[in-house]
Amino acid sequence: MNVIQPSLLAAIVHPDHLGGADSLLADFCRSLQAQGWCVGGVVQANRVRPGGGKWMLLQDLRTGEEFSISQDLGAQSQSCCIDPAGVAQASGALRQALRDRVDLTVANRFGALEAAGGGFAAELLALMADERPLLTVVGEKHLPAWRRFTGGLGEELPPRVSALQSWFSLAIDMQKSQTAMEWEER
Repeated sequence: MNVIQPSLLAAIVHPDHLGGADSLLADFCRSLQAQGWCVGGVVQANRVRPGGGKWMLLQDLRTGEEFSISQDLGAQSQSCCIDPAGVAQASGALRQALRDRVDLTVANRFGALEAAGGGFAAELLALMADERPLLTVVGEKHLPAWRRFTGGLGEELPPRVSALQSWFSLAIDMQKSQTAMEWEER
């Protein structure tokens, strides 16, 4: 049985309700793409709905396709507005990244759905088993669930570009070493 290398799996840990983690992740991914790295998966893009209210979208990093993941439950609703059907539709970008063996796969969030075994949980497990670099965002509220989900093997990164760059460099180096060892075994 293979052991997942801790540095191939990472989460940007942020205080709950801190805005910025989504744009930090998206900007980091676009920077890597501009450098020629193949980055797949989804990042979150929030917009304002016509008439007000937040509209959450996931954007496929490779195709630019957007998936709505929020339901309009009305102005007075206090319920979670995540649309599981939209998340399921967007999960195709993660499965495609797995098939294509991209340099880095990104899942916009490990949140309430994933903590309960839904959302992107199956895709995240498949990516972890494939031992490819994987990056997501986790709010402090879901950090205990993330640790259980990863068996404590995930790196926990502060929300800083320098931390993301250092982690990615190490993850790519480890991936190259692992690939070289696999070729030697053949």
